[in-house]
This record gives sequence, C-alpha cells and structure tokens, in this order.
Amino acid sequence: MALSDNFRKVVPYVPGEQPQKKNIIKLNTNENPYPPSPNVIKAIEDFDGETLRLYPEPNIDKLRRELAEYLSNRYIELDKDNVFVGVGSDDVLSTAFLTFFNSGRCVEFADITYSFYDVWCDVYKIPYKQIPVKSDFTINPEDYKSGNGGVVIANPNAPTGIELPLTDIGKILKENSDVVVIVDEAYVDFGGNSAISLINDYKNLVVVQTFSKSRSMAGARIGFAVANKELIKAMSDVKFSINSYTLTNMFIEAGVASVKDNDYFETQVERIINTREKAKEELTNLGFSITDSKTNFLWATHKSLSARVIFEKLREKDIFVRYFNKPGIDNYLRITVGTDEEMNCLYDALRDIVG
Repeated sequence: MALSDNFRKVVPYVPGEQPQKKNIIKLNTNENPYPPSPNVIKAIEDFDGETLRLYPEPNIDKLRRELAEYLSNRYIELDKDNVFVGVGSDDVLSTAFLTFFNSGRCVEFADITYSFYDVWCDVYKIPYKQIPVKSDFTINPEDYKSGNGGVVIANPNAPTGIELPLTDIGKILKENSDVVVIVDEAYVDFGGNSAISLINDYKNLVVVQTFSKSRSMAGARIGFAVANKELIKAMSDVKFSINSYTLTNMFIEAGVASVKDNDYFETQVERIINTREKAKEELTNLGFSITDSKTNFLWATHKSLSARVIFEKLREKDIFVRYFNKPGIDNYLRITVGTDEEMNCLYDALRDIVG
C-alpha cells in the first residue's frame, strides 16, 4: 500500500487569482475598492500588542454582542446567543456544513452558485445534489422539496448576482422544515433583502454574512451566522471540538469598530451601488447583457465577442476580471465593481476591445 492511499483526496476550491503585479486594475475577486472605516484602522493602531501573548476570548462575546445589537436595530430582536462568529464566512459555512448535514441524505444547492459548497461536501463526505438553475439563471424554489438532507442558497447568488425574493426563501424553508436551510448572504448589503428577518418564523434557518465585502475587511477574515439559539449552540459545540480560539484579539476589536461606524458603512455601500448601476448602463451600451445584480459585481456576456477573448485582452491591459471555464457559464464574465476611476478605465479598454 502506498502512503498516499491513506490520504483524504478532494478537488480543492480554486479562489480568484491574486496578481502580484503593481499598477493593475483588479476586478476579479469582489473585494471592496475602498478602505474600511477609519475607526477600524484606529482600533488596529491602538491595539495593545501585549495581548498578543494571550489567547483570545473563545466565545468572542464582545463582537457577538455588538452584532446582535446592530442586527436588532436593523431586523428583529436578537441577542449574542443568536450569533456565531468565525474566521470569514467560509469558516462559518464550513462549520455549518459539518454541524447540520449529517443525515446521509443529499444536500441540495444550485448547479451555478458558490463553488465551495461541493468542496465542503466532498471533504466532509456529505452526499449532495446540484439543482439546475433556469435559463435566466434564476432559482426555482419548487425544485427544493422535502426529502433532502438540507439546502444551501446563496442570496444574492454568485456568480450571477441575482436575488431570490424572501417569499421564495420562505417557501423553501417551509418545504424543508425538518432540515437546516443555509442562506449565504455574502453580498446582501449591496441591495438585497436579508433573511435574518425570518429567523423567528423558521427554526431551521441559518443566515451567514461576512465583513469581507461590504465592510472592506477581506484581509481580517470575519464572518458570522445568525439563527435560533439551538442551532447556534450546535455550531459552537462543533467549533469547540475543532478550534476554541478562532478570531484574533486584534480583529475582534477591529470588527467591533466596524459595526459601530454605521454611517461610514452605509455611505460606502451606497457609493458602490451607484457605481454598479452606472456600470450596467455603460456595459449595456457596449453590447453586453447584464443580470440585475444586487451585489458588488456584474455578470456579463457580450453579443458578439466571447468571454474568454475579452478576458484575455483585458488581462493584456492589466485589467483582471473573473472568467469561469465551466459549461453553461463559459461565455460570461464576473466583473467586480471598482472605483469610478477604475471602472472608467475598464470602459475605455472595452471600447477598444469590442469596437
């Protein structure tokens, strides 16, 4: 027997390219083009380095309390025991998969969605079924019926940017009342409607969000889940069986500072939304078809030039967008919304490419 015969073998998730060149326009990984709140920077600068020798508070209660207060003001009454915090939403989602999808039945999610879902299923030996989206890339809630081992819905979806109405989320939750339904809301702050408002109505709902996109903190790795207390406790029990100390002291303080600065948060989100809506018009005028994105990116296909050709020609001009070489989506580009200046450079380059 070879040594490798004992290894767990999976096909890993492939993240977006992180070019090391300078002076590029990077529109391929859905990062926020603007810095985080100045209060976040100050919290990091003022951080007492002496505490780095100490383990962080394992329950992350300070940030959980701050998030619960913020979400209570925005949606429904919550307390810290309704909130789970992890190292980015990927860590939170991974913990949720490991916690809730243990029945041996197939977990269901769309065939065009965040491509980490099937990777987690493979690594945790969870059977899964990918449900085809409709021809317009929308999700049909009637396709998700009881009898499965759970459901995962990215809303708004990635890479399409399309939002599923909360009424349809409610239908899926009702049809699958005996299993957990995860709603992955990485992009919801850019114009979507959060399912957090449904937490009290559905005991099987877990909503996952992140600081990476709308709060400009992808490098800090902060994500969180919101659910009823029973589900949050179950996730916490699994977390404490893997790694008790997940978020660093420094970034707990940075996360709290971000949540407290709501004015900055709302201003920057609105700024990106305005740029996105202008981009829809500009790209349409250049011959692209665009979905009605509720995210910080656009899902675009050109009427006459292939996505691969456009991707390669933009790359030659040091403008990076995301191209997926997969059946069904290989003639689409995912374009992150950058600053107005970056987007103007993109439009100029595209005018040169598409004619």
